[in-house]
Amino acid sequence: MIVDCATYRDGRRVEGPADFSDALDAVRTAGDGFLWIGLYEPTPEELDLVSSEFSLHPLAVEDALTAAHQRPKMEVYPDALFTVVKTLGYRESDRSVETGEVLVFVGDCFAITVRHGKATPLGGMRKELEDRPGLLRLGPAAVLYAVCDLVVDSYLDLSAMLLSDLDELEADVFAPGRTRGVAERIYAFKRQVVAFRRASAPLLDPAGRLVRGGVPFVPDALQPYLRDVLDHLTKANEQVEALDRLLSDILSANLAQVSVQQNNDMRKISAWAALVAAPTMIAGVYGMNFEHMPELRQSWGYPAALGLMAVVCLVLHRLFKRAGWL
Repeated sequence: MIVDCATYRDGRRVEGPADFSDALDAVRTAGDGFLWIGLYEPTPEELDLVSSEFSLHPLAVEDALTAAHQRPKMEVYPDALFTVVKTLGYRESDRSVETGEVLVFVGDCFAITVRHGKATPLGGMRKELEDRPGLLRLGPAAVLYAVCDLVVDSYLDLSAMLLSDLDELEADVFAPGRTRGVAERIYAFKRQVVAFRRASAPLLDPAGRLVRGGVPFVPDALQPYLRDVLDHLTKANEQVEALDRLLSDILSANLAQVSVQQNNDMRKISAWAALVAAPTMIAGVYGMNFEHMPELRQSWGYPAALGLMAVVCLVLHRLFKRAGWL
């Protein structure tokens, strides 16, 4: 559906025709300003209506309809610049990462944003951008900058939240009373980091192209703003790489602790087996049916055998205890 449709002149939102087709004709006739249309999960019919009016390329329109399956990219078509960015959100309920997409069409006098998913809503961004008329005077490419800036800043916020969760996970791994399911939590966390990387890493190339300049429909006056976005994006990618390295280290530490625990369990089992084997051996010797055996017909033979078993078990127990096996 169409969330908002507004006309901007001289950096200010002005009254215009309610129908976007009439609003586009008015902007083109006046020769100044631009039209900004915001769409949220549009139907094919709605997007076809918009694309026919703005002469959007069919391949870009097809990408805009394929929700959550696009890789961050930027493509230049004759009538518009098409950019895809991945949005990321953090669900407090289950501490997981949710993904979405924002697709931006920028032309000579229009900007169209298409949003899929609930992550990173654009309503607040439009209001903040309308409070910066100097930026809006730079034309529809200012919308592209604002979207990229909002999304990249959300990456930094998400990395801080994930780092906090990672600290908690690390504490659980090294806690004396380890809970079950730590390995499952580590792998689930790793999947979130992978989703983060799939959103942030491919965006470096489009951001670099925008900073280098020469991209149609993007004025040079936007270069300082775009460089700031690239700096933040680089920082976000460095943080996600650090998260991945720390997570790999935690996984290795968890596997090492599991191995150590298994060795401790095996030592305890071996120690108890030795404690059981010693009296069993003595009992086995005196249980053989030979007529001539030492102390076999002595009255103190039976308690002596039991005492020997007790002494051997006590000595073995103290040895194993001192060695840390029990």
